[in-house]
Amino acid sequence: MLKSPLQVARGSYNPKMPKSLKGKVKIVEGNKTQSVADQADIEKIFPNTYGMPVISFEEGTEQKKYPAYNVGVILSGGQAPGGHNVISGMFDGLKSCNKENSLYGFLGGPSGMVDNQYIELTSEIVDEYRNTGGFDIIGSGRTKLEETEQFDKVIENCKALGIKAIVIIGGDDSNTNACVLAEYFASKKAGIQVIGVPKTIDGDLKNEVVETSFGFDTACKTYSELIGNIQRDANSAKKYYHFIKLMGRSASHIGLECALQTQPNITIISEEVEKKGMTLDEIVSDIADVVVRRAEKGLNFGTVLIPEGLVEFIPAMKKLISELNDILAKYESEVAVLESNRDRRDFVASKLAGESAEVFTSLPNNFANQLMLDRDPHGNVQVSAIETEKLLVDMVKAKLKKMKKNGEFEGAFAGQGHFFGYEGRCAIPSNFDADYCYTLGYTASLLISEGKTGYMASVKNLTKPADEWLPGGAPITMMMNLEKRHGVMKPVIQKALVDLEGKPYKTLLENREKWALNSCYLYPGPIQYFGPSSVSDLTTHTLQLEQSK
Repeated sequence: MLKSPLQVARGSYNPKMPKSLKGKVKIVEGNKTQSVADQADIEKIFPNTYGMPVISFEEGTEQKKYPAYNVGVILSGGQAPGGHNVISGMFDGLKSCNKENSLYGFLGGPSGMVDNQYIELTSEIVDEYRNTGGFDIIGSGRTKLEETEQFDKVIENCKALGIKAIVIIGGDDSNTNACVLAEYFASKKAGIQVIGVPKTIDGDLKNEVVETSFGFDTACKTYSELIGNIQRDANSAKKYYHFIKLMGRSASHIGLECALQTQPNITIISEEVEKKGMTLDEIVSDIADVVVRRAEKGLNFGTVLIPEGLVEFIPAMKKLISELNDILAKYESEVAVLESNRDRRDFVASKLAGESAEVFTSLPNNFANQLMLDRDPHGNVQVSAIETEKLLVDMVKAKLKKMKKNGEFEGAFAGQGHFFGYEGRCAIPSNFDADYCYTLGYTASLLISEGKTGYMASVKNLTKPADEWLPGGAPITMMMNLEKRHGVMKPVIQKALVDLEGKPYKTLLENREKWALNSCYLYPGPIQYFGPSSVSDLTTHTLQLEQSK
């Protein structure tokens, strides 16, 4: 395999680990837990895995002897930097617990467990992928396991391989799947444990026991480098407004973190839009106001950060999308046979009523068409395909044209649209993500060896040096609530939205006016893998602010 000089150097990097995992380890169990909401319903759905205690791994005094395990692992959902290091940490941890342990990678995500597509992960294979980005060691997929026939097929395939535990590396939906599988296997006494690992660059899988999901650090640093480059160009050319849409379907964590790293002129926070009950026109007016005031200072350029899922947080649009989800699920076959977008728009419009019908029919045709795109496997609108950045450019341009005609604007406006998504998902992991992911994988191997199931690997105290990190595990049921999916209430892990009372958001708020009217741009540059710890090991502004006192 050909490798760049950086790949070669990263291959020799030894991830830093918590002191508690470097020698003899003991397990410490805390109090019983309950779900974050809908406690009675969640307990009823998960009678075998509900109420388990939070676990921590601490320095021990005795060397434990663990039985040999065959373990399966899958990568589920979208890619995130560090997935390969989770597998590396698992592999090393399993071998440390018992040299006879074996690790099997199911190919292509959850479908690999059902279709029995796998490879045994040997040291020769794993060593090729240490500290690298991507999920290509075994691939990923978005197949959702929902049917008992699928569960039974997984049991059959695992028993044939002698697999006694499965690790699911994924986001909130994938770890919800892990929770469901753990409960089903326990109810059937299948003898197969299930452990989850928190992955998503969106940053919305976090709570009191999961301080951040892996990949968020690297992705934000990658996007911030690109934003910084664009801001340097804007400050040089002085003639373009760059509207930059960033990944984050259900929360604005990436946009907020990138704003803290780069200090753009405008940052839209979806959660703020929802709280204020803002309309699309009000968002456009706010952007236009900044453009006008900057023009008065002779500044006809700037940057605007837009969260990917913005449209779902505009109250009227959120209501419309919810109704569209229900209609498209209910009338899936009828919509599928319609030949033109116009026919589909007319059909959907006939099923809508009141405000939603009015909003839908007022939208530009191409934007309405994008709202009707096929849903993802979880029933969500594919917001990454909705060109919100271009919509806002066009709407701001139209408003400013009208203002210029009325003598309210004397500057110039030229908009450029960008969407940063795939650019950050498979980047070479930062030192933080390389260390964090390796520790998560190692922790998962200990949870397996201790016979646990229905747990998510957890590492806390992440703003401290890695030596002081606190590894452990949390019952996935404690993160669950009920939400409507495909028109039906289902148990899912509760998403973490931007906290409008938290320090990261308040820091943005305190600087919003200054950043809007001036060019206070920061240029983070590329991720640093070598050099002083204050540069190469630094984690996100979000995590630092959240844990600052």
